[in-house]
Amino acid sequence: MSELSSMLETHDPDARREYIVKTLVGTFSDLMEHKPAAFRTKFRKMAASPFAFYRGTACLFYSDVARLKDPWADERTSRVWIQGDLHAENFGTYMDGEGVLIFDVNDFDEAYLGHFTWDLQRFAASIALLGWSKALPDDDIDDFIRRATRSYIDQVRRFVAGDNDSAFSLNLGNTDGPIHEVLQQARLRSRGGLLDRETETEGYDRRFREGVGVRRLGDAEYQRVIEAFQRYLTTIPQDKKMREIAYTVKDVVGRSGFGIGSAGLPAYSVLIEGENEALENDLILSMKQGNVAAPAAVVPDERIRDYFLHHGQRTALSQRALQAHADALLGYTEIDGTGYVVSEVSPYVSDLDWGELTEPADIRPVVDYLGRAIAKVHCVSDSDSDQTLVPFQTENAISEVLDGREEEFADWLSDFAMNYADVVRDDYRLFVDAFRNGEIGGVTSTRT
Repeated sequence: MSELSSMLETHDPDARREYIVKTLVGTFSDLMEHKPAAFRTKFRKMAASPFAFYRGTACLFYSDVARLKDPWADERTSRVWIQGDLHAENFGTYMDGEGVLIFDVNDFDEAYLGHFTWDLQRFAASIALLGWSKALPDDDIDDFIRRATRSYIDQVRRFVAGDNDSAFSLNLGNTDGPIHEVLQQARLRSRGGLLDRETETEGYDRRFREGVGVRRLGDAEYQRVIEAFQRYLTTIPQDKKMREIAYTVKDVVGRSGFGIGSAGLPAYSVLIEGENEALENDLILSMKQGNVAAPAAVVPDERIRDYFLHHGQRTALSQRALQAHADALLGYTEIDGTGYVVSEVSPYVSDLDWGELTEPADIRPVVDYLGRAIAKVHCVSDSDSDQTLVPFQTENAISEVLDGREEEFADWLSDFAMNYADVVRDDYRLFVDAFRNGEIGGVTSTRT
């Protein structure tokens, strides 16, 4: 048994199984009660593989790491903006506010303030799980984690030495290999293609297509969404606002069928006019209920919790802090007192496909880029974030705590990742058994 397993008390399968169930129910009980079918789907997706289980259990990860000693956390490095759910599949492309295609960290639903190491630990363990799923030797997996760690540290140092953190990005001009290919694929996409998939013309205007996961609204709900949309407009930064005509609402529908992380969360799609009245410039916005950030459960600082009005605002402000030149349409609102995050549904999103990365020689340059992408979100965060929350330069704080101990840090991170991946694989089996036997709340289906 590893030291980590001993600290997490995973030696007793029955007790660990109970702990997993208790953590999941404690995190998702409200949504499970209101949307049991959505959570049955979520849990069945999680049952597909240890990695899928890991993706859906950020709450369990934080419950575990909060019980472990973090030798790299001090007053500053324990209080930086983090992505919150940084596994290997949460990277992809987006078109930034300056019109540049960027490869970066994505999905900020769990973003919060916490230990910088938590992002790196969650990422490193995900690499260990992916490597195992590809039947790669431990030596190769260890090499991936160390490469990503060294790239992260090198990029942090570059930010310390430079004076314009937000100028750095992974883009078409400075990438090659699979990352460059993802950016090229995103470049081929178009707004017209997105609109053709999601909408149709009716007479001389557009409306959303009917289909799976699309729900037409009654008059009262439609009016509530329109009023929420008007409140959202006040949250767009003044320097990013378009002309008034751009925000004319053309259609609204309810949405369902999101991925593992967003199961059960109410959402709407809003079709707006765009920069002019030409139909090819219409824009689609997502208005999705904000969820409780997983790190928030283990960060006791009430100053952080009290700063945010609701989880929709927390998601939007965190994304602005973590992403240089964020979506100009990013904002937040509330419906019936519940927070929602609003953002553009962009046609230029293309995720990194790990299915095609099977050989160590192909994976090594990718993890090098990913390490730099993680450093970017950590170190650009202080440039646009509220200084009452992070009143220091993140890159300086991280660089100082790692100074002279870089290899020790790489050892620590790799050791954690390899051992925690073992824990996750055991947890996965315990979860599947618990779910099959009806032990997780009221979401397990029964015969009729």
